[in-house]
Amino acid sequence: MNLPYAEPYKIKMVEAIKRSTKNQRLQWIKEANYNLFNLTSDQVFIDLLTDSGTGAMSDHQWAEMMIGDESYAGSSSYFKLKNTVQRLTGFTYFLPTHQGRAAENVLFSALVKAGDVVPGNSHFDTTKGHIEFRQAKAIDCTIDEAFDTSNLHPFKGNVNLNKLETVFKTYPKETIPFCIVTITCNSSGGQPVAMENIKAVSALCKKYGILLIFDSARFAENAYFIKKREAAYRNKTIKEIAKEFFSYGDGMTMSSKKDGLVNMGGFIALNDEEIYKKATTFNIMFEGFITYGGMNGRDMGALAVGLDEATEFDYLESRVEQVAYLGQKLVEYGVPVQKPFGGHAIFLDANKFVPNIPREEYRAQALAIELYIVGGIRGVEIGTILADRDPKTRQNRYPDLELVRLAIPRRVYSNNHMEYVAVALKNIYETRQEAKHGYKIIEEAPIMRHFTVKLEKI
Repeated sequence: MNLPYAEPYKIKMVEAIKRSTKNQRLQWIKEANYNLFNLTSDQVFIDLLTDSGTGAMSDHQWAEMMIGDESYAGSSSYFKLKNTVQRLTGFTYFLPTHQGRAAENVLFSALVKAGDVVPGNSHFDTTKGHIEFRQAKAIDCTIDEAFDTSNLHPFKGNVNLNKLETVFKTYPKETIPFCIVTITCNSSGGQPVAMENIKAVSALCKKYGILLIFDSARFAENAYFIKKREAAYRNKTIKEIAKEFFSYGDGMTMSSKKDGLVNMGGFIALNDEEIYKKATTFNIMFEGFITYGGMNGRDMGALAVGLDEATEFDYLESRVEQVAYLGQKLVEYGVPVQKPFGGHAIFLDANKFVPNIPREEYRAQALAIELYIVGGIRGVEIGTILADRDPKTRQNRYPDLELVRLAIPRRVYSNNHMEYVAVALKNIYETRQEAKHGYKIIEEAPIMRHFTVKLEKI
């Protein structure tokens, strides 16, 4: 008999989480205006809202926290982080920021103007938000297979090259500041991008003289899938694979709260000195001096260690396999999910789960709320509410997929917690025919409404 898999770490500290009753949760979610973001953490039993900044740091990371250099300028912790980023990515220039959306804000302030178009693979919410805030347009060029949750294509994050070239041919070069490739692609289900596809996108960008930027929040998980699914990379290390795909681009933004294994932090890395100089001005305006950029010295030190730990195979195997464990349990129970399973989350297919709820009543949000009521489990809607409204018509944009994301924090929960989540969803799925109505919006922000939206039950 083969030995069962065991996590490559042991636990030194535990944190209590609170149980609650269904009646309590019914009251709490009503008081929160049916917005899961408005719940307090002690009202949640298992929190799968996001994997961003919610992971557990290692003993070596905590050790770095104790020796962080908090100098305003020229901190030694900054140079530790800068050297690590340069070694892992190969990019020459580096700017720290306090998180990923801050990196987008700085870089997009330097590159994106009104009337521009930014093609890519299913831009994430903050990415699209920063583009549209500048009166530019995000154009989704993801492959069609990504929008069929039963399709087992191994790289559903891939860019459709014909779609991308159509954008390059249709719009003047000066209106396309860059193409952005998100690795892994969160909005399509945490799906990876193949090295072969990255090479082809890079070649197409070079042909048309367009910059290629990576949204790299989950780059290590993307490298893991390349190692597992592309034969040419089976004998390569995660670090070798990551450095290779970064070599095909011109720069990157990073939310270090994901594959940096820290609770706060981000950065920009670039090869072009002129773009770096432009971005430096905005970094100082929005974030802080260029050797801390909104981060504490101790956080920069912890991030330098975290980036190295996150690009080790044993850690990634443990992380991705736990996500797959939950996914497999749900498949066994007949629950419809995005397949293959993503690297950081399981995505429930609300179109198949609760088709009786009209789309205009936000079926994915309704499913996420029901999961909280039944099990005290907090996920997040990746559907019509997050897709927001058309900037011109202000009408809802209905995406191809209505998903509920269950994002697994890194090194936090056990497989017993995954079992609990799976059984809660099994019970909901068995009573799904009872779901007839969803919710209506009673208050929403002008952009990125999902964070603060207020809803009313129909």
